[in-house]
Amino acid sequence: MDLSGNTILITGGATGIGYEMAKAFLETKSNVIICGRREERLREVQKTHPEIQYKVCDVSNESDRKSFVEWTIKNFNNLNIIVNNAGIQRDIDLARGLDEITGRNDEIKINFEAPIMLTALFIPHLLKQKTPAIINVSSGLAFVPMARAPIYCATKSALHSYTVSLRYQLIKTGVKVIEIIPPAVDTELNTEGRAKRGSSGFGVSAYEFVQAVMKGLKDGKDEIGYGFTEKLNIASKAELDNIFQRMNKN
Repeated sequence: MDLSGNTILITGGATGIGYEMAKAFLETKSNVIICGRREERLREVQKTHPEIQYKVCDVSNESDRKSFVEWTIKNFNNLNIIVNNAGIQRDIDLARGLDEITGRNDEIKINFEAPIMLTALFIPHLLKQKTPAIINVSSGLAFVPMARAPIYCATKSALHSYTVSLRYQLIKTGVKVIEIIPPAVDTELNTEGRAKRGSSGFGVSAYEFVQAVMKGLKDGKDEIGYGFTEKLNIASKAELDNIFQRMNKN
């Protein structure tokens, strides 16, 4: 994959993996657009990197998505790569029943519904581009769930499945479909849950992970993992069961 001279949209691009990808693509002389829900964070990014363009958008909101796609295509007609990166994670106790889930379903909307709908809205435009690509950021937890975050893990598993089907359906169109599979990365994801467990600041740095991602993109890989997640998609059932038990023993 040629990393230079692209026009790239990254959802959730103001922090973590999205922000590091935005900076990495800037270094390839590409145009970068980011979106997110917190305008103050988006402004901070643009203050540090004036080349990055941004727009406030809640990707879980249908009207926000539609107006955002219209704005992006109108202002960046050469857009050829979208990165569905925005995501949230929450600890959820399923034994608490409906009250634990009611009003907290934005994990499904942000992590799974949004990538599907944004992709559908952008595909007619991407089909007109010379080197189009759709990049979905899933998780190693798509393959081995962390039981305390069941909805998050389920959405990432669903996103993985969707990405496989999307790749198959678009194979003759010229649109490349790539899945990025992060391990534990030190970001703002589920800071509340991490703080309660006293486990903040763990995992590889977002910078380290994204450097591996950029190499994988350059090498033309369809699925890009790192460390723990590099071989999860080809692990045996017994291996996955063993990892699950070790991951969830406490």
